[in-house]
Amino acid sequence: MTGRKELDMNIGQRKKITIIGHKNPDTDSICSAIAYAGLKNAIAANAGNDITGGDSTDNDDSVSGECYEAKRAGHLNEETQFVLDYFKVKKPEYIKDVRTQVQDVEIRRVPGVDRNISLKQAWNMMRKDNLYTLPITSEDKLEGLITIGDIAESYMDVYDSNILAAAKTSCSNIVDTLDGDLLVGSMNTVFDKGKVLIAAASPDLMENYIEPGDIVILGNRYESQLSAIEMDAGCIVVCEGAEVALTISKLAGEHDCMIITTPHDTYTAARLINQSMPISYFMRTTGLVTFNTRDFIADIQDVMAKLRYRDFAVLDSNTGNYVGLISRRTLMKANKKKLILVDHNEKSQAVYGIEDAEILEIIDHHRLGTIETMNPVFFRNQPLGCTATIIYQMYNEHGLKPDATTAGLLCAAIISDTLMYRSPTCTEPDRKAASELAAIAGIDIETFAHAMFKAGSNLMSKTTKEICYQDFKKFKIDDVMIGIGQINSVNGSEFDELKGRVISELPEVMKDNNLQMVFFMLTNIMKESSEIVFAGRNAGELLKDAFNAEPGETSVMLDGIVSRKKQFLPTIIEAMEAQNV
Repeated sequence: MTGRKELDMNIGQRKKITIIGHKNPDTDSICSAIAYAGLKNAIAANAGNDITGGDSTDNDDSVSGECYEAKRAGHLNEETQFVLDYFKVKKPEYIKDVRTQVQDVEIRRVPGVDRNISLKQAWNMMRKDNLYTLPITSEDKLEGLITIGDIAESYMDVYDSNILAAAKTSCSNIVDTLDGDLLVGSMNTVFDKGKVLIAAASPDLMENYIEPGDIVILGNRYESQLSAIEMDAGCIVVCEGAEVALTISKLAGEHDCMIITTPHDTYTAARLINQSMPISYFMRTTGLVTFNTRDFIADIQDVMAKLRYRDFAVLDSNTGNYVGLISRRTLMKANKKKLILVDHNEKSQAVYGIEDAEILEIIDHHRLGTIETMNPVFFRNQPLGCTATIIYQMYNEHGLKPDATTAGLLCAAIISDTLMYRSPTCTEPDRKAASELAAIAGIDIETFAHAMFKAGSNLMSKTTKEICYQDFKKFKIDDVMIGIGQINSVNGSEFDELKGRVISELPEVMKDNNLQMVFFMLTNIMKESSEIVFAGRNAGELLKDAFNAEPGETSVMLDGIVSRKKQFLPTIIEAMEAQNV
């Protein structure tokens, strides 16, 4: 199987669609997401047999505009980790929130520019590309921002004739800005002292105001040129394309005075020369408000509304590198994350932020829950023991055969969800699918199941909270919210110690999740029974009415009860309705 592709931020790339199971994922939730991503990518690519499951492949030139990726909404339990390790499959990326993020909007990919480019170059770039803001970067890191307003202000509000030196303006910038030629000197020279002046007076008077290092703008007057050089000017700018005498050039070289010629007249040259200053002198470097690609739109809207900036820089959340620019208008075109839900259709079980996402499909084998969608969706719900069985049926319906790895994942999911066929939820299609998938994967079901359940029963190293949430689901029944957790064991030997730990944790579970009641199933697979630990008002009475049992203070043993979905939950719901809880 191929590895996961790194998130690609380029506009115009294929649309990414996330396939995800429920929070506190079990083996079916994870494996079905991976296998269905493989199926959807194969269909999109119009691939042949022996396709791979999991994430999109690196070779997707032929694929349409959609790319399907399996993700997970919680941490893996030991059983699921064993399955992924056994078949050498990388675990899906964990996402805890599917609200719209900066990376989901159309980021304007404005390239960063060097801090030493001139104001004129920056202005021309901004006019050409219709930009208001230009980012300044170094090795992909944001150094600052400059706007059209900053450039206009630099041109209108400058009355300091020493500003070119203060800005450390390069000779190359001056030559470029003046459309000139360098006759004497080096392009690499940086002016860091002196002022800019126009030699409008006679040579005798020029001696009174020219100082060492000055840049002198003048015309084709030999005496003025000679006087400026002898006064140790740093540079003379000869206007209107006038030729410079060889004696002047030689003398300038001896005095380390640069000579630049320009086709512009003195007035134009004087106006243009300030545009040669580097943007680094005017760019904003402090108090910059930036966002990263993983910031949520809901979290940044207020910040953008309070600040009157036109554009905001976006940084890569992993590297910190500059990515592009966004504006308030950009947020109006934000694309919701597109999701396909597998193995659940209860809002309380879905990844956080589901209300802000666009649900495209739901593939499930549970009761109809509380998920609401804005648009019609493809919904497939079958009374089978496992979502993986439905996924395998869909492979067959499309004439596609899962590879050995994908078949192994689907088979493991069926074994897990049906408790190796012992659960009353198990159907003949589940058995048939598991048998065919085991043959493709090359595994013995009983041998593999024993190893998988043994790995899943290794709970002693976990914290009590981790145990309680390993396979935990919330259900809203009318206006009452309840929680049901479950752990399975091959022989139940560790349950004696775990029971006390779980009992002490349940009140905290109720508080953290705003539950009226909570039940926890300690299921012995081989004995096909579950001890139910409970907490909450009327929880014991509800169990008594539901199962005709005699609960103790905190628990009750129920023989023949192993399925939360088909046995425990429906019976609890019926009892609640009868009691009008």
